[in-house]
Amino acid sequence: MSKVNLKVLFKKLQRDDKKEILEFHVKGEELPSSETLVMMAGTMSHLTIEDCEAGTISAEFKSIQRDSKKTVLKFEVKGDSQDKIIKLYPYAGHNVNLEILAAQMSIDEIEEQHEVIQYGINGDGTVEVPENQMSMDLEDEGEKLPFEDEEDALH
Repeated sequence: MSKVNLKVLFKKLQRDDKKEILEFHVKGEELPSSETLVMMAGTMSHLTIEDCEAGTISAEFKSIQRDSKKTVLKFEVKGDSQDKIIKLYPYAGHNVNLEILAAQMSIDEIEEQHEVIQYGINGDGTVEVPENQMSMDLEDEGEKLPFEDEEDALH
């Protein structure tokens, strides 16, 4: 797995069409680990900003653009909670130490990390769930229903 540590300007954090875009600038003509960064572009990465409470952020490395004064790195956040993103805001506009780690998962795997429940809807509006997928009857599993104690207390 490729890993790159850079001192960057966290230029902006932008919400665009329900996507969070992170943009970082590396000043100067010389870019450490430039070959590694070019190879990582277009793949999933784990970003960590030093001393940030957000921890590791999963993001697609969207692009790398170089000119004579700076290199621009753009990332699109994938699969992380809004709470983590909010913790990044205080760092926008400041110089930060950024760690970029190539992810082992593909973009499709990150986006499809939720559990799926199979079901069918009948003509009368009731829902049918295949057996052994889930249970609505907690009593059958030996657990008390949350309202049972309340009913006893009312009588």
